[in-house]
Amino acid sequence: MFQISLFFQYASQYLKTRLTYRADTAVEIFSDLLSQAVNLIFILIVFRHTAALGGWNRDEIIFIYGFFLVPYALFSSFFNIWDFNERYIVKGEMDRVLTRPVHSLFQIIMERMELESLFGVITGLVIMGYSAAHQGLTFAWYDVLLFIAMVIGGALIYAGIFIALATIGFWSDSRTDIMPMMYNISNYGRYPVNIYNKVIQFVLTWILPFAFVGVYPASYFLNREEWIGYAFFTPVMGILFFGIAIFLWNTGVKKYRGAGN
Repeated sequence: MFQISLFFQYASQYLKTRLTYRADTAVEIFSDLLSQAVNLIFILIVFRHTAALGGWNRDEIIFIYGFFLVPYALFSSFFNIWDFNERYIVKGEMDRVLTRPVHSLFQIIMERMELESLFGVITGLVIMGYSAAHQGLTFAWYDVLLFIAMVIGGALIYAGIFIALATIGFWSDSRTDIMPMMYNISNYGRYPVNIYNKVIQFVLTWILPFAFVGVYPASYFLNREEWIGYAFFTPVMGILFFGIAIFLWNTGVKKYRGAGN
């Protein structure tokens, strides 16, 4: 209950700060929506030159992209730790965090939240709705619960991978370009994995399971029977990778020796 209370206090202060600079907030939201629109336009352009991609038609690819946006929006809103190494390790902010009687990762998540990214959830739902209408898809009442579970699982997969990468800073305080590289790799999860070669399919499924953020869970709602079995592993993979990340974080904190020389 204490941490829930802290969350709402952090969120309240964040919203007050963002509303102070309304123009900047509006520009950031517009920039995010524009980026999502560009990716959607890219898909539409591709399907002007082909009827199917790896056995998937245009509306199915659009549905997968829309699904992908929902867990990605949750991840972007609450796990914005791209600059963890530089800000908290190199500049010594971690020392301040560790003096407080709250778990260090929770504090950093709250400090780095970007609630405006939640607009991506709305965008994703709209795109999914458009695609579902074109395909005549129907859903049962329990699909809502499965959707929520798979979205949370996908967000936890993203969070687990990037938190695990951030923990490298506890052992090495040098700047690294792994975060941007991993972000680029994660974009592969927007598209069906069977369009890639077998090695990339294996990596995106079991090593860096970004496929569980988009194509696998979306396959359930698209009634693609060959991939449905993977869809139900999404929450499991999310819990597993997030659990590993928390373990690495707690171990790294014990190794941390503070800023300075």
